[in-house]
Amino acid sequence: MNMAITDGLVLMPPPFSAGLGQWSRADGTPGSATYAGQPNAALVPADQDFGGCLELQKTDSTQRLRYMGQTPIRPGLYLRVTARIKAVAGSLPSVRIAAYAARANGAAVSVPLTGPSTPLTSYGQVVTVSAIIGSGNRQGVDMVWGIEPVYGHFGLDLTGANGGVVRIDDLVIEDVTEVFHRKMLDVVDVRDYGALGNGSTDDSAAFAAADDAANGRTVLVSDGTYRLASSFTFDNAVRFEGTVSMPAGARLTCTRNYDLNTYAAAFGGELEGFRRGLQTLFYFTDHVVFDLSGRSVQLSAPIDVAALSGLTSLSSRRVLTNGQINAGNSAAWDTIEVTSIASYSTNNATTLTNVANVANIPVGSRVSGTGVGREVYVRAKNVGAGTVTLSAPLWAAAGTRTFTFRRYKYMLDFSGFDYLARFELTDLDFNCAGRASAILLPTSGLTFRIADCVFSGPKDRGITSIGSGCQGMIVDQCQFLSNEQELPAQNRTTIAMNSNANDLKLRDNRVVRFAHFAVMGGNGNMFIGNHFFQGDDQTDGLRQAGVVITNTNCKTIFTGNYIDNCWIEWTNEHDPEPGFDGEFSFGALTVTGGIFTVNDVAPAFRWLVIKPRGPGHFINGLSVTGNVFRTVNTSIDRVEKVDTSQAGLDHSRARNVVFDGNTFNGVTQITMNPLTLEHNQSSTAATWTVDGGAYLPFGGQALTVASVVAEGPLRNNGNAVTYATPYAEVAQGAGEDKISLKWPEPLKGKVQVTLRSDTPA
Repeated sequence: MNMAITDGLVLMPPPFSAGLGQWSRADGTPGSATYAGQPNAALVPADQDFGGCLELQKTDSTQRLRYMGQTPIRPGLYLRVTARIKAVAGSLPSVRIAAYAARANGAAVSVPLTGPSTPLTSYGQVVTVSAIIGSGNRQGVDMVWGIEPVYGHFGLDLTGANGGVVRIDDLVIEDVTEVFHRKMLDVVDVRDYGALGNGSTDDSAAFAAADDAANGRTVLVSDGTYRLASSFTFDNAVRFEGTVSMPAGARLTCTRNYDLNTYAAAFGGELEGFRRGLQTLFYFTDHVVFDLSGRSVQLSAPIDVAALSGLTSLSSRRVLTNGQINAGNSAAWDTIEVTSIASYSTNNATTLTNVANVANIPVGSRVSGTGVGREVYVRAKNVGAGTVTLSAPLWAAAGTRTFTFRRYKYMLDFSGFDYLARFELTDLDFNCAGRASAILLPTSGLTFRIADCVFSGPKDRGITSIGSGCQGMIVDQCQFLSNEQELPAQNRTTIAMNSNANDLKLRDNRVVRFAHFAVMGGNGNMFIGNHFFQGDDQTDGLRQAGVVITNTNCKTIFTGNYIDNCWIEWTNEHDPEPGFDGEFSFGALTVTGGIFTVNDVAPAFRWLVIKPRGPGHFINGLSVTGNVFRTVNTSIDRVEKVDTSQAGLDHSRARNVVFDGNTFNGVTQITMNPLTLEHNQSSTAATWTVDGGAYLPFGGQALTVASVVAEGPLRNNGNAVTYATPYAEVAQGAGEDKISLKWPEPLKGKVQVTLRSDTPA
């Protein structure tokens, strides 16, 4: 780098023979005194050592010589000022390079103005003195000027005893930035170590030599296409002006700048850079995070992450973060649909046998057909045996029948991993654009984490689990934006996510107008702080479930959620024998501190729906407390129901059911359990019938009387106050939702009765 050449800077002062009026005996600023006509300065036309030169007698304590022209100085520019001088008579002075530093307006800048001093020790000996002036405090710079000076007046000083006479050759000012070039740019070019960059010759050895020589500096891959025949690792930082080509299975590892900016530059585009960087992520030890540098990557087809990485198992933490992934317009996103006849037996609950055309059924396909619950997928297949392994059992599909298999296409497909643990996707925008689904989870794994991501317009699914790869999955602070927002709610088919395994944490997510937010096949789930809403613009519109729980004893909490124009549906549609047979029945569900709202729906809408797929089930552990239920532009009959389209509940076995502390607005009939009623018997009777049926949840029976307290006196037929205690008969009436209070004689009066639709623990 030489600015005198590249920027056309004029640095050299004219020779002394051009006139001494251009040389100042002060600081060189305009108007300062010159050497023109001075008795102690003369031009010598033909010195034996210098040719033309200046002869100068020292008469001042510091004899100054400054060129009055403005020599430019810039940040990053380094100038060397050189003078050749010899003593010819009198006292022997010392000499040094000196200058005046100026701002653009000519004002002086307080910086070092003199270089090292050199004494003249004999007559006739030519001595060369020099100093380097520049902006940076680098080794070898004599006068560090920083970035304030814009120009300088350069020359020299004579110091020491007066009276001596010297001769000075023409001053030389040159750009020596190149002296510092290696340190300033701090780069090692691979071409300097033999790389050809012709796209065919293997340049691996040259790359290795350059990386070894860098020793902390940056390796520069200058313009060209460099073939690397095998995996290569840069131990130093690398910058790509050219590109590399590598076999599909070879990995480029950039240990000091592992990000999409680097990989996109290395491979000539975001897509290939993304693929190569993601490939390397599974082998990297220096970094566990692949940063997309805030860039957008356009995918033309799904990425099979396991095939890309060449692995089927990984348990070390890895993170993909900070960017946008777009689904480009391509037929590669089209769903594959296969119809096949197969047999199913409840004795082999997750297997289809005698599957026709099994070779054409893709792993990861969603299974549909009579008796198939929601979100059942093909986890594996055995072509030789003609079998398909399912992600969940079928609830009513025994026998031989026709099934449909639909294989959706996902932007990031992890299903090729037999096991993947602690993988994280953070701060990503999955722009599915109505063309693709977003994420297909590994077949098995642990604690897959998705945080601070946006899923925009999934064609079919946001996050799909076809096995146990969702075990302990964490989905935090994500947005799911449906591609079907303009459709009536009942016509939507897209689902934000599903699970098959246990212990999911879904927190602070916002889910907009899907068919369902989540279909949960596992237990031990936590829904905290989510807002999922599924309304539409229809009057008296239909709605769908927001969350579907497919196990009876679900061990799940809903805390502080906003359930908007949808409901929580609790079913057992993944049970191969859905009738109750001694297992845990519907229980272990807590719904607390939620906001439930709905607008423009028919009165039959409900927020909590239990849907048994077989008979004999009951509720054993349900707590619904501290929630707010509110309707807008409508009124509904009540908040909960049992969907009896397949089966009902055995209310006589209900235990530990709590509906308490809830607020109801726009709801005709509130729900409470335990229920405290005021019964006012206006005429004497020995049997008082207390009706709690309308209040009891899910049409339950009045099974327990917790207390009966008289409010005021009880009076007999003679109007005398009577002190009597009744006994209670529970489960009375056709609906068994009433109790009878039996008194020792006919009485009238008022009592407060607390009854329950369950048997407390």
